[in-house]
Amino acid sequence: MIWSPWPCTGRTRARPSTSLILSIAASSLTLLNGCSGGDVEARRRAAGSAPSIEALAKVADASRGGKLFGQCAACHTIAEGAPDRTGPNLFGIIGKPVAGGSETFGYTYALKAKGGIWTRARLHAWLADPQRFAPGTQMLFPGLSDPIDRADVIAYLEGQTRPK
Repeated sequence: MIWSPWPCTGRTRARPSTSLILSIAASSLTLLNGCSGGDVEARRRAAGSAPSIEALAKVADASRGGKLFGQCAACHTIAEGAPDRTGPNLFGIIGKPVAGGSETFGYTYALKAKGGIWTRARLHAWLADPQRFAPGTQMLFPGLSDPIDRADVIAYLEGQTRPK
């Protein structure tokens, strides 16, 4: 299939792959987050050199997590009762079955086989590398390499499940 970023010029180029686009977006976001400076580094120091999930939760910033969730929002909704997209709605995901947060979403066998419920620790592992967490999953997201980023997204998800 030919894709043209210049529709009126006749110049064409091959359509970039979805995984390439997601990888570039994640890398760009990581670089931009790295430029935000001291706050993340101060929280990283406060969490310790080998932080536990609990230590990361204590320094997590749900507001920043909401900004990071922007890349997730391309495929997931977070509002209670919102429809599934390419991925399931994530409202109240912590404490729900790994392949059962949405009654209408078609989960892959990889997630169904994983079993269990979503906890902070399991979400950290999933957000770090979905393919490692559940080999064979169809989620194209490359993961968040920074534990502070993961803690922030999880804090945001937790905050969305509380009554306003």
